[in-house]
Amino acid sequence: MGNIRITKQFNFETGHALFGYDGKCRNVHGHSYKLSVTVIGKPITDTTHVKLGMVIDFGDLKRIVKEEIVDQFDHATVFNKNTPHVELAQELTDRGHNVILANYQPTSENMVLDFADRIKARLPKNISLHSLKLQETDTSFAEWYASDN
Repeated sequence: MGNIRITKQFNFETGHALFGYDGKCRNVHGHSYKLSVTVIGKPITDTTHVKLGMVIDFGDLKRIVKEEIVDQFDHATVFNKNTPHVELAQELTDRGHNVILANYQPTSENMVLDFADRIKARLPKNISLHSLKLQETDTSFAEWYASDN
């Protein structure tokens, strides 16, 4: 049996600021992100298996992405931990806000790289991450493909 790609989509709200950037995104702001996660594998052919015909149960993929990405990033504010934003991050944290201090500038490009690593680490050994699409706005997105990496 051949490989099949399956995709599950997720939505979450996240704020960020791009320190040192020369445009409006240097200010703290947020996006309604849309994340499409595509995995590839062979459907289960064992007729006694409860997940016969599935590459991966959509519920299992949902659990992985929800735990690794959505639950952590939804309604959080992401700052690069190597910038002066750490002072603002500390104040927000002290006031009960969910803040993520990332090892990178929180652009869509860097976020999608981070998400790929997180998801790949959790997939079953017979399933591969094929691609991610992180949509920041209706017209702007970053994509990650395993074949490019």
